[in-house]
Order: sequence, then C-alpha cells, then structure tokens
Amino acid sequence: MHLPQMGYDRAITVFSPDGRLFQVEYAREAVKRGATAIGIKCKDGVILLADRRVASKLLEADTIEKIYKIDEHIAVATSGLVADARVLVERARIEAQVNRLTYDEPISVKELARRICDFKQQFTQFGGVRPFGVSLLIAGVDEQPKLYETDPSGALLEYKATAIGMGRSVVIEFFEKDYRDDMSFEEALTIGLVAMGKAIESELTLEGIEVGYIKVKDKKFKEVSVEELRPYLEKANEIIRKELKK
Repeated sequence: MHLPQMGYDRAITVFSPDGRLFQVEYAREAVKRGATAIGIKCKDGVILLADRRVASKLLEADTIEKIYKIDEHIAVATSGLVADARVLVERARIEAQVNRLTYDEPISVKELARRICDFKQQFTQFGGVRPFGVSLLIAGVDEQPKLYETDPSGALLEYKATAIGMGRSVVIEFFEKDYRDDMSFEEALTIGLVAMGKAIESELTLEGIEVGYIKVKDKKFKEVSVEELRPYLEKANEIIRKELKK
C-alpha cells in the first residue's frame, strides 16, 4: 500500500513510515535531470565521457565543464546540480592533497570515493542541511583501473561500466549487451561514444562531448583533444546513424 507523504519530506532527518527519506529521493531526481555522463573500464585504463552540449548559442562552450581532474591518477565526471558538484570536486581535491602531505603517497581511488561518500552521507543525517543533488563517477588507476559511482545518499558502488544523468537507463541497457572485459582503449572509447549517442538520441559533435582518460601504463589523467577525438567520433556516428534508422 502506498502511504501519503504527510509532511515527511519537510525535514531530512525524518523517515516516512515505509522507511524512505524523501529529500534524498528528490536529490536523486535532480541527478536524473542532469546531463549524461559515462564511465567505462577497459584493459588499458578507464574512460570518462560527458555530454556538454550548449543550450544557447550565447554561451561560451569552454565554460561548461563536466570532467574534473582530482589528482594525477584520478578524475571525476558529474551530473546534477553544477554548484553542488563544484563543492564536492574541491573537497575531493583537498582530500587527495592531504593524503599526499600526510602519507607521502597518492590516495587510492577507493579511499577517495569512500571519503566523498562519507561527506555526502553527513548531509542526509542532520537538520538544517540538504543532500547534494549530484552524483559523481570517480575514475582512476591504482594498480588496476577503478570506476566508482557515488549517490546523493552517500552510497558507493564499483562498476565496470556505468552512467549517471538522464540517459542512464539507455546506456546501462546498451552496456549490458555490448560491454566486454577485454576491450582495448580504442574499442572502449568507441562504444562509449555510441552509448552517449543513444542516450541523447542524436549524432555527436566535437563541441558537445567531453572525454578524459587514465591509462594503466602512466597513471596520468589526460583530456582527449578535438583532433584525437575526431576519428573515433566519425566511426561512432556511423553506428549511431544506423541505430537511429531502425
């Protein structure tokens, strides 16, 4: 039986009779309305892709940032409220630098993801605050590629490939059929671009997509330049065109 809310959404500290925190669920809705971001692991490393299509021709495209470098070996992609994402990105950068100064070594990807989730969870437990309306894909390389998704509730899950934002369900369905553990970097990038095309239901443009990666061999985050991305985009668009005609 579905119970009425009866004001249970007025405070983050109040559970509904059926054990739900409505403010957390509303924060998840904010994420679902955000731009699609995709993470995918391959045998060579891990790749992040984000939709950064410009809503107005008056906007400067360079000011739209969806993928952020956290440390040499870690990056995040965001979906949801941009201001909330910025706060969490700064928090993640501080955590990474504190770990380097304290232990003289880079923070592990899992440890950083856990600390960010612990921070997000605090905002679901105390009065006078609200949950962060943003999810993060935290990607990096320790000894092996790692990919974590953080939820507004503070939940933490590791994935081989996943997505956040409005196109999540489409991307997940596509990956469940086409993802393979033994994919090369080139194959993973192409399949990630195709998944993004399916999510936004159109062909991709060089200005409307942001891509970054960390490879196992050097463990350094790099952004894919326009010229590097062009051949992959053309190949992906050929596949997308065929899919859209079906």
